[in-house]
Amino acid sequence: MKIADIKAFLGRYFDPVELVGAGDIEITGPAKIEEASAGQVSFVANEKYYRHIAQTGASLVIVDQKAPLDDAPAGVSFLKVPDPYTAFVFILQHFSGKRRIAALGVAASASIAPSARLGENVTVGEHAVIGEQCVIGSDTVIGPGTVLMDGVTVGSGCTIFPLVTIYDGTVIGDRVTIHSGTVIGADGFGFAPQKDGSYIKIPQMGTVEIGDDVEIGANTTIDRATMGTTVIEKGAKIDNLVQIAHNCRIGGDTVIASQAGISGSVKIGRQCLIGGQAGFAGHLELADRTSVAAKAGISKSFLEPGLAIRGVPAQPMRDQLRQEAQVRGLGEMKSKLEALEAKLQALQQKLGE
Repeated sequence: MKIADIKAFLGRYFDPVELVGAGDIEITGPAKIEEASAGQVSFVANEKYYRHIAQTGASLVIVDQKAPLDDAPAGVSFLKVPDPYTAFVFILQHFSGKRRIAALGVAASASIAPSARLGENVTVGEHAVIGEQCVIGSDTVIGPGTVLMDGVTVGSGCTIFPLVTIYDGTVIGDRVTIHSGTVIGADGFGFAPQKDGSYIKIPQMGTVEIGDDVEIGANTTIDRATMGTTVIEKGAKIDNLVQIAHNCRIGGDTVIASQAGISGSVKIGRQCLIGGQAGFAGHLELADRTSVAAKAGISKSFLEPGLAIRGVPAQPMRDQLRQEAQVRGLGEMKSKLEALEAKLQALQQKLGE
């Protein structure tokens, strides 16, 4: 694409798009601002990276309207847009192409139950297994070695990478992406303690429902409900190595980073941000737009929308930061108390004389 073509392409999504420099240069692909060379496009969305503009070798840089361009190298063109980060995402999508997961069509080695129903243009990779009464929507790709147990429903336009396991009765919406190693619908962790110290397994009779446009990272586990449904709502994005326990509900457009662990019956609102390694006790609720810092330990519900929480146990960020400052001052406080104690002892000795 020429720079003028990219300007027109981004004009579908942003207004205004301003070109600074030449528009007839050919762009062959994207690159990081520090590593870009002639013929490549990059971007700067954060002020702390403005310094790279003066040294970039890119032919085109996507920036915001405030970016300083006075020190830009000769021959570099710029497209000014309201949101350079998202603009670059669209450019990446254009240049990335479609990833090949399996050969088109149904592989001869795939095992597909007679009662399974496949829509149009479904791809099923080598050695994949599709159980009885499964329903697969049109244009969905099932990667090699993936297993769909009986009664699984997968919507249209989904991408399921190799070696995913989806347990019986799971329902998956449209345009869902599930990465390798993920297990959906395994039994929830339910055991009834007995007087002799042993445990009786509680049957996990519920299901899992995954909404449209959800993406689930590699080696993540989402457990089926004990009764009822574990729900991941539309547009949620879940990173690698996340554990979501039975009967949870994850709100739409919520983002969960790697290694977070969510105990049973937790309800997380819409558009929440959950940091890596955050841990949740069971039966809690977070309001919409809650931000949870990495490694936070959530032991109670937070029902005020838009709150930022952090720490162990988690609490509103302003309170936790204040406590951290107080803890950092304990050494100085101890020294002052020891000095006062020494003065008091000296005064007591003097009065005793």
